[in-house]
Amino acid sequence: MATGISTGKWKGEKIIPYAETLGSIELQYAGKQSTESILASPAAQTELKEVVGASTGENRIYFGENLAVMAGLLKDPSVCGKVQLFYIDPPYATQAVYHSRSEKAAYIDLLRGPDYIEFLRARLILIRELLSDEGSLYLHLDENMAFFAKIVCDEVFGRKNFRNWITRKKCNTKNFTKHQYGNISDYILFYSKTDQYIWNQPRKTWDADAIVREYSYIDKDGRRFKKVPVHAPGERNGETGKPWRGKSPPKGKHWQYAPSTLDEMDKRGEMFWSKNGNPRRKIFFDVQSAGIPLQDIWMDFKDAHNQNIKITGYPTEKNFDMLKVIVAASSTASGLVADCFMGSGTTLEAAEELGRNWIGIDNSEEALAVTKRRLLHGRQPMGDFVGAPSPQLEMDVGTESKVKFRVFVTK
Repeated sequence: MATGISTGKWKGEKIIPYAETLGSIELQYAGKQSTESILASPAAQTELKEVVGASTGENRIYFGENLAVMAGLLKDPSVCGKVQLFYIDPPYATQAVYHSRSEKAAYIDLLRGPDYIEFLRARLILIRELLSDEGSLYLHLDENMAFFAKIVCDEVFGRKNFRNWITRKKCNTKNFTKHQYGNISDYILFYSKTDQYIWNQPRKTWDADAIVREYSYIDKDGRRFKKVPVHAPGERNGETGKPWRGKSPPKGKHWQYAPSTLDEMDKRGEMFWSKNGNPRRKIFFDVQSAGIPLQDIWMDFKDAHNQNIKITGYPTEKNFDMLKVIVAASSTASGLVADCFMGSGTTLEAAEELGRNWIGIDNSEEALAVTKRRLLHGRQPMGDFVGAPSPQLEMDVGTESKVKFRVFVTK
């Protein structure tokens, strides 16, 4: 792959990157509030409605408007500055009303333009305050508002704390595309609060074909390896810029290691020499066999697409395995995970299964009912949603539940 060489100079003179001279970029629109007024938003007064499994721990569900609930949590020392991960899947400005598969009203998505942007921005500001210094935000949107949201997140969290723009394949290929490319993707914006954030590298398991394709060479000891360059972009005046074995680095580049280190690597059999005498590093599969690091295009986390996948029937329900990856990557055991657009409770189930504490917030009665059923009785195969939910899913909750949480309502 051909790449440019970044030097920080133009025709021998040091330059100042344009982005540094430009400063930050912010959206300006009618109705934009100050950060101070948002942080001073009235806090919801809540009362305990239900205790499941004799819970006294962090696991909580709040039934109420999320801005007011989060404003109240700012005053809770066990939550404010303690949340390791916020995953949110807010409305997408679709101008639509949504019902569940059981035909019950779930939520409305009628905000648009500046009203939508400020709705989202206010919640992002409170999320930032609730996050710990090692915390992260994953914001899930589609093409309607993701690009505006990127600018808002840069403003709220700082451009330097932007980590990834993740593209997810959300559904199977479409045959009918209305004279345009098929719309099969949506997006997740990943931000951290600081540059010291929790990161547990997610990896995909190697399969036999991928191993042969990626590590296509075999050395004399039978070990599979791939060849990679031993130089890197940029000129250096120190040891890594000097000749090694009579060869200088290519123009505009330098050795990745000092010549003495390269000698040691060669002695260990970690160098491949071409017929022309050019060196390459050997990267052995048995050293990298922990798995393939997950990249920023996700092809394996589609939403429900066949009759056997288990779901809750709530609209816009997201892929459970995807949430498990996110929770595992950006939180630790017994850490606190939150979702202020709880919906069907996918984030909460993922956090529960991975041994995290969790908080969910939603103002939809259907979301509350669906999430409780999910946590206590599980999900149903997609094909079972032909009629009404099974009687088991409507059972009253007992205090002996394995999943423990408290339900609060706003007064």
